[in-house]
Amino acid sequence: MSFIEDLKTVFKNKDNGLMKIIVINIAVFIVVNLISNLLPEVTVDDDNYAFVNNWLALPSNLSELLSHFWTLITYMFLHLELMHILFNMLWLYWIGKIFTEYLGSQKLVSTYLFGGLAGGVLFIIASNLFPYLDSTSPLLGASAGVMAVVVGTATLVPEYVIHLLFFGTVRLKYVALISFLLTTVLDFSINTGGKVAHLGGALFGYVYIKQLKKGNNLSINLSNFLERLINIFKTKSKLKKVHKRAKSDYEFNAEKSAKQKEVDKILEKIANSGYESLSKEEKTTLFSASKK
Repeated sequence: MSFIEDLKTVFKNKDNGLMKIIVINIAVFIVVNLISNLLPEVTVDDDNYAFVNNWLALPSNLSELLSHFWTLITYMFLHLELMHILFNMLWLYWIGKIFTEYLGSQKLVSTYLFGGLAGGVLFIIASNLFPYLDSTSPLLGASAGVMAVVVGTATLVPEYVIHLLFFGTVRLKYVALISFLLTTVLDFSINTGGKVAHLGGALFGYVYIKQLKKGNNLSINLSNFLERLINIFKTKSKLKKVHKRAKSDYEFNAEKSAKQKEVDKILEKIANSGYESLSKEEKTTLFSASKK
């Protein structure tokens, strides 16, 4: 029962987006493999995973995509092989903890989902514009979303120091660069579709953080949608609400602009001098802003 309670705690906590993503990926992996291996009657063409691919993986064929539009989301939570999900989830947890430390849980979820969407869309475009690419197999896996988080974090705090076994201290920008090159450029497997998706995720992560530093949150609409969705399932408080005088548009916008400028200065300081250079007050300000 404690395991079930722990899962409930994960999903009740709105600041635990990283673990929610990981738990969903693992749950889908377990269910898919149980269905594919224990219930062979739902499979076709002697392929245990054919049924799963048809309904959850992202197809490159446009007509098939129109009838399976949900696969733009489901594909980024689907893994068929143990090493595939293990590598993705370890990588996501490792770098995602750093991302959350600076920008909070909601922006992490947005980066993962939008990065996955960017990778999926680029995969579809490349498959149809360049049919000679070996990308006829459906796309699956969290790699595009994970790559968005990795590149986004490295763009935000490139000088962040990571301690690696056998290598010592390495700056995050080099870790992200090597990871991108090994999985996208120097990967000599025939998984062309996966490489294209990695590129789409990396591009989104880079652009998203660059725009965020300028005060433009590309994922604000998705964040607001997720917040409203979470609030639907929350138990409404029975406490009487105390209504305060609403601020005027001028007061609200002025306050919002001042806070954003303060956050921008802190992010710029991190990029130039690292997180350790922040004062206690600046860290508190950044933490508070990440919750909004």
